[in-house]
Amino acid sequence: MEQYEPHRLSPAQLAAMHRSYRNGRAALTRRTLLRASTGGALAIGGLGALSACGIPAAGKSQGEVSSDDHSAKEKRVSFSNWTEYMDVDEKDENRRPTLDAFTKRTGITVKYTEDINDNVEFFGKIKPQLAAGQETGRDLICVTDWLAARLIRFGWVQKLDPANLPHAYTNLSAQFRDPDWDPGRSYSYPWTGISTVIAYNKKATGGREITSVSQLLDDPKLKGRVGFLSEMRDTVGMTLIDMGKDPADFTDDDFDASIARLQKAVDKKQIRRFTGNDYTSDLAKGDMAACLGWAGDIVQLQADSPDVGFHIPDQGYITSTDNLLVPNKARHKKNAERLIDYYYEPEPAARLAAYINYVCPVDGVRDALARIDADAASNPLIIPDKEMKEKSRAFRSLTPKEETAYEEKFAKLTGA
Repeated sequence: MEQYEPHRLSPAQLAAMHRSYRNGRAALTRRTLLRASTGGALAIGGLGALSACGIPAAGKSQGEVSSDDHSAKEKRVSFSNWTEYMDVDEKDENRRPTLDAFTKRTGITVKYTEDINDNVEFFGKIKPQLAAGQETGRDLICVTDWLAARLIRFGWVQKLDPANLPHAYTNLSAQFRDPDWDPGRSYSYPWTGISTVIAYNKKATGGREITSVSQLLDDPKLKGRVGFLSEMRDTVGMTLIDMGKDPADFTDDDFDASIARLQKAVDKKQIRRFTGNDYTSDLAKGDMAACLGWAGDIVQLQADSPDVGFHIPDQGYITSTDNLLVPNKARHKKNAERLIDYYYEPEPAARLAAYINYVCPVDGVRDALARIDADAASNPLIIPDKEMKEKSRAFRSLTPKEETAYEEKFAKLTGA
């Protein structure tokens, strides 16, 4: 099991974390914008920063700790999630239709709490109890893949029982089945996927489609009007893919080559700037002709800006996930597993996807979604088609040493 990294953050890591809070995914709310995600700074910051802030670091992992399951006698489950990440009744925002339907069917009451604003802050809430082997007061949590990986390696979440997850086991999309941090999904199931794609303004490009990272970096007609993301995994990952490298299996030399390629584009002023979600206004207005962007943004932008287009590079694209896990000492593990499984049934999954507009990880949901929202059902940014699924790539897990070195190099590139 992995141990804590009690060291303080390097200046580059602190700068990267501040980028995420200021204008990256950590700065955003849901539905119209993205939120804290896979930034390497947060992956380091979530542990190092909390240790530096006075929360005692554990000397070693406690290991997976279960407890007596009270699900049969206590028909309830406590679920912590991000804000704006659950369907809401249009006439009564205090009602959540899919959760209400779950309770009506099962008799299990859901205490649903929107108390996750970013991964680092939430980890600070639950870390003392997890480190001490105590209850967190939560049966189900939803965190981004890098934090899910840490919790699994620390032994702070419980292994899921496949017997309680028949729909999840059957309907999980193949592109999400085998992350390197949880092979076979023994401890987690994705709530949504988050895709990094190429976005462009058709007017600003003279009607041309922008189809590759190579165009972003080298096309002289785009000079000074190109944006890349301030999240290291997204920008470097997409560049690695364009270079024919696998972001799930690359070397230090590969990483350095991607940084050098990006640096060349910075030096010749091809890249306008590195951005968080603030690329959206520039892209919609045409001040930025093309950029890397997050699918959730693009879905929303296209509703108001018909000139905004997107492309999935032939070589592939980066996808990350938000994930459901059961913490150690949860009182209602089986109830939590039943809730996970419920959202892998096509009808509830469709109702959720129609509301939040993120990548749905559930196979077989298209027909159910089409009955609710035909546009969403045909949008590959929400329901990836076969070709798009096959192009999905994940950025591999990093060691603490790698994260320190990579973030320092990326910070130098971006001027952070």
